[in-house]
Parts: sequence; structure tokens; C-alpha cells
Amino acid sequence: MPKFAANLSMLFTEIDFLDRFAAAAKAGFQGVEYLFPYAYAKEDLVQRLKDNNLAQVLHNLPGDWEAGERGIACHPDRVQEFKQGVAQAIEYAQALGCPQVNCLAGKIPAGTDQATAHKTFVDNLRYAAAELKKANIRLLIEPINTFDIPGFFLSTTNQALAIIAEVGSDNLHVQYDIYHAQRMEGELANTISKQLKSIGHIQLADNPGRNEPGTGEINYQWLFRHIDQTGYDGWIGCEYKPAARTEDGLGWIKALA
Repeated sequence: MPKFAANLSMLFTEIDFLDRFAAAAKAGFQGVEYLFPYAYAKEDLVQRLKDNNLAQVLHNLPGDWEAGERGIACHPDRVQEFKQGVAQAIEYAQALGCPQVNCLAGKIPAGTDQATAHKTFVDNLRYAAAELKKANIRLLIEPINTFDIPGFFLSTTNQALAIIAEVGSDNLHVQYDIYHAQRMEGELANTISKQLKSIGHIQLADNPGRNEPGTGEINYQWLFRHIDQTGYDGWIGCEYKPAARTEDGLGWIKALA
């Protein structure tokens, strides 16, 4: 059976963020992930993890999500800010015992051409992958569908794999989000099998709607068996929008997994 981590940026949002750790543990999750830890003291997050016997599975490099940012890694005018964010991410990941962090590429800024955005992203990834490797933390990049986020720079698995090859670091992997991949390219099972060595983390949601597995077109019961058969032994982050209250929709785990 897969190891599922609750994404606290999407699940249990009806309660205060710090209380979501206890809610996740009560619901049976053993790991958690979320967008950003930086608004909270490291000590407070560590205590919540410890109190609820939870593993911190993943968080992102810093970014101002509330302001509409979706990452700055392809922004040529914010390279120094990106590097500062890498240092902050390492500090938090080490405190939380988090083995990997995700780098959101961002939307291509107005006035920036594709080639410049690409070069900026590659250069930033080389820097981040090297710095994170020193701290024994893995770097991930996540293709995101351009229906939900128009203009997002990194949108397909093949683009991510080509960038990883260009960066040339053994500390850079794909965060494979099943929902985003289904919207952009399909071929879920074959891609997971073929690119397993390059996949550092998997996330899920169904399509359409980005709700719980079992609410849409993806055959998750079959796909979970397939993922097990590939030998993938990492976490699967539950990054979906509950159709109602989180607790009311958790039956999919027993039904499908």
C-alpha cells in the first residue's frame, strides 16, 4: 500500500494551520507536506511534528503565494532573492528533518522571452541543487498544467527531464503530480514506469475538479497497484481539494488503496 502524506495547504483547511497536524495524524496519515513553512517558527512546527508522530515529507522554496506568485526560479531579475530563498529553505528543512524541497519554476514574467527564462531556471537549479546536496537535501521540480496556471514555465514531464539533463546534477528530480500530468499529457502509468529513477516524489488529485481520488476519470485503484509494482517506495502527497469536509472524503484510501 502506498505511503500517503497529507498536504496541509489543501486538506483540513477548515481549521487553523498548526492544528492540521493533529487532524492529519488522527485521520491516519503518517506524513505531511505543505507549500511553505516560513510563516511559522521552526520550533513550533517541529513540536507539532513530534507531538503527532509525523514525518515532514516536503515543502517548497520560499515564495509569495498570496500575492499571486507561483515561484520565481525563471525570473531573471530575482536571482539573488532566489539564492537567499535556498538558504532559508535549507535552514527549515534541516530543522524539520525534511529530506527534499520543491522548486516552483514560476510564470514567465512579462517582457521576458522563453530563452532567457530557460537559462535563468537552469542556472538557478544548478546553484540550488549544489547547495542542497551539501545539506543532504534533494531538490525537486514540478511540471504544472497551464490550464490552472497559464504561463507557468515548466509544464510537462519531458521538459522537466530535459532540464534535469541540462543541469547535470544527480541531486535534481521530478516531482510527479498525477493531476497535472493527466491534464497536460496523460500516459500516467507508462511515464511512471519509464521515468521512475528520475521521480523523487508523487502527488495526487483526480480530474476534473482536482478532488479526491475516485471522483473523476483516473483509475486510481489500478494506478496505485501499478505504482507499487514499479517498486516506488516514496511518499504520495495528497494535494487535492476535498469536495466537502476533508474527513468526510477520506474513504477513498480504504476503497482504492
